[in-house]
Amino acid sequence: MATRSKSKSVVFSHPFELKGVGRSLPAGEYRVVTDEELIEQVSFPVYRRVATMIFVPAESSNGAVVEMVAIDPRELQAAQTRDFNHGA
Repeated sequence: MATRSKSKSVVFSHPFELKGVGRSLPAGEYRVVTDEELIEQVSFPVYRRVATMIFVPAESSNGAVVEMVAIDPRELQAAQTRDFNHGA
C-alpha cells in the first residue's frame, strides 16, 4: 500500500500540553509529521491519515535530543486554539 508523509511546523507562543506527552511543553516551534496511506478502492487518489506525530524535547535533555510522540490531530488543533485565545 502506498504511503506518504507530510511535515509542517507549528508555533506555540505559550507553554502547552498534549495528551500522550504527559508533561507541559515550552513555547516554541515544533515539527509535526502526518503519515497517510493511499486508499486503492477508488478511481481517484484519496489518502487516509494513519498517524500524526510531534517532535518534542526529550524530558531528560537540554533540548539537543528530541522524541517523537504520537498525538491526536484534533488535540493538536485544540492546543493551537487555546494558545491563540490565550494571547487574545
